[in-house]
Amino acid sequence: MTRMRIAMVIATSGGGVGNHVRSLSAGLVTRGHRVAVIGPQATEERFGFTANGCRFVPVDVGTRPRPAGDLAAIGRLRGLLADADMVHAHGIRAGGLCALAQARPLVVTLHNAPPAVSGPLGLVFPALERLVARRADIVLGVSGDLVARMRAKGAREVERALVTAPPMGPPQRTAEDVRAELGVAPDRPLALVVARLAPQKGLDVLLDAARRLKQRDPAPVFVVAGDGPLDRELNARIDAEELPVRLLGHRTDIPDLLAAADLFVLPSLWEGPSLVIMEALRAGLPVVATRVGGIPDLYSGVALLVPPSDASALAHGVAQVLDEPSRVEAMRDAARLTAAALPTEDDTVEQVLSLYRRLAANRGMVA
Repeated sequence: MTRMRIAMVIATSGGGVGNHVRSLSAGLVTRGHRVAVIGPQATEERFGFTANGCRFVPVDVGTRPRPAGDLAAIGRLRGLLADADMVHAHGIRAGGLCALAQARPLVVTLHNAPPAVSGPLGLVFPALERLVARRADIVLGVSGDLVARMRAKGAREVERALVTAPPMGPPQRTAEDVRAELGVAPDRPLALVVARLAPQKGLDVLLDAARRLKQRDPAPVFVVAGDGPLDRELNARIDAEELPVRLLGHRTDIPDLLAAADLFVLPSLWEGPSLVIMEALRAGLPVVATRVGGIPDLYSGVALLVPPSDASALAHGVAQVLDEPSRVEAMRDAARLTAAALPTEDDTVEQVLSLYRRLAANRGMVA
């Protein structure tokens, strides 16, 4: 079958997963396949899958278990996926619901580590992992630790997913104009963070590190592009402690911010391949990040990596970059070299197509 009917199933997404599905589905459409993206209406509104030639079908797949809503979603998925030649779910929630809907053949890409939750919810996500391991034909993990985790759960076939950040356009404003808008003087170091304001991103540790660094002369200014549930809590602490941190909210001018920054910082407690680090490297920025998830898999030779949840180490890493101009130039050169070797969008599409073709052949479809 030269033209596949492919169903991409996605749960609620605020960033990386949605961008990956949009890029992947667009590449599949370009190659002549029929792609339907299935997920919450908010994902279509945010990522615009239909603008790339996909069909979109709203099904409420949330990030947290809801018995009544999940039963309704499973029933809807069972009907929608029955005629698909290939079902590709993104995330453990989408993968679990597709497995319960008896979707086959089923590919599941895991983009995140399971959330650390207690109580009954703490039992749900391990159960979903076991379900996906048992029923998915292929599991893809965006980082080495996720691959190892699913192998330990007994998944029949597990591979490392190729994930890349879609190329961004060039900056539209000068660095001077961006700094003026942000109120950052030319002589003050500007450290950029691009992250959702959520617990996984370690922003409380960033504030601790900023407090340690605010006595420097000049003190670096940390600007955080992103929105999320911790906005009010973080802003209250920034104001109370007079920290050199500014929360910018959701921004669409990331190329401008990257061009204006002196370094990029990511204090996450867990990350997959971190598409924002890819974007920072393409901009030639030195990167200070935590040694978690997929970050050391891809960036151990180019970024300055520090332990997670360690504000002192994070502050020291930032200070090292600011205090050593020769190190900065070496990191900028290494960033550009690493960026040139990163996977492309074509690489990600060709990887999944090779898997789809193999599954199709195994099921007696004409590839």
